[in-house]
Amino acid sequence: MSALWRKLSSEVSSSFLAALLLCVGFWGFVAWDQSHWWRVKADYSFGWLVPAFVIFAIHDRWSRIVGAAAACAAEGSPRVAGWQKWVVRVLVGAALTGGAAMFLLGAFYRAGAGTSQPGTLAITLGMIGLLLPVLWLNAPEAVSPIRSNFFSDARVRLTGWFVFPVLVWLVSAPMVSAVEQQLNLFLLRKVVTVVAFVFDVLGLPIEQQGNVLVLPTGSVGVEDACSGIRSLTACLFAGSFLSAVFLEKLWKKITLVGAAMCLAFMTNLGRSLFLTAWAYGYGPSAIEGTVHDFAGYAVLGFTVVGLLCLLPLLNLTISVGGNRGRSAPTV
Repeated sequence: MSALWRKLSSEVSSSFLAALLLCVGFWGFVAWDQSHWWRVKADYSFGWLVPAFVIFAIHDRWSRIVGAAAACAAEGSPRVAGWQKWVVRVLVGAALTGGAAMFLLGAFYRAGAGTSQPGTLAITLGMIGLLLPVLWLNAPEAVSPIRSNFFSDARVRLTGWFVFPVLVWLVSAPMVSAVEQQLNLFLLRKVVTVVAFVFDVLGLPIEQQGNVLVLPTGSVGVEDACSGIRSLTACLFAGSFLSAVFLEKLWKKITLVGAAMCLAFMTNLGRSLFLTAWAYGYGPSAIEGTVHDFAGYAVLGFTVVGLLCLLPLLNLTISVGGNRGRSAPTV
């Protein structure tokens, strides 16, 4: 253990290494708190992968973290100055204060009322508010720093490598019931309306009664699980992980995460159309059991395949002279 500590201390400063160990402690607590919901709510069962993916992401980019830490400590390392420096100080102080208050609120709520969605969400938000500022404040000191703007500050690059490991826990944290129910209801209405519209355009008689589709062979009730929120959260996590590991530019990361959400909605819509068509031809009872479960797993499979197909396109580079090449993934 001491040998590992000496090795890590030789690569990054002791203060930054201590901040990383603090992050590990917070992540362990948040994982323990969220694990209750990973067990009882199928929508968040993907959360068991979050700790493993966080470890992998840090291990995968450790050499770049060490390089960014060295750049922070180098002579002439850029540091934000002027009015931007004061803005950063205010934001960091506000994040630390708000994060600490939110984390303590969630911890006290959990201690008094047990596991609850508001308590878990407060703990997660508090952890996010605390860790990124702590990493920023414990970045290595520069030797004779030079004045610069915020985006050129060496600490931005160093802290940026931890954005995914810190923020991804928000995806695996359960939303407050009121928000989740409203989102569920919104997605459910859209799915039912689009399915009814498509069958009407195709000239197939179908009647929509709330969340029930009346077919010539019987009625099909579209349940909350068919709204797509389960695939939406899981695909959001998958898109976030792939963008963090394989993409480097911010706009590419945002594009892939947005594509994950769109693909989740479209594939779930295709699933609903398939199940309704199957019930239309073979009766509502035919979509129970194996057919229903297979269609649900296919949604996640098609979405992940779609995201993997987008990665080479986002990594494609076009030279000014017209020669095209593909840049290597940033792994």
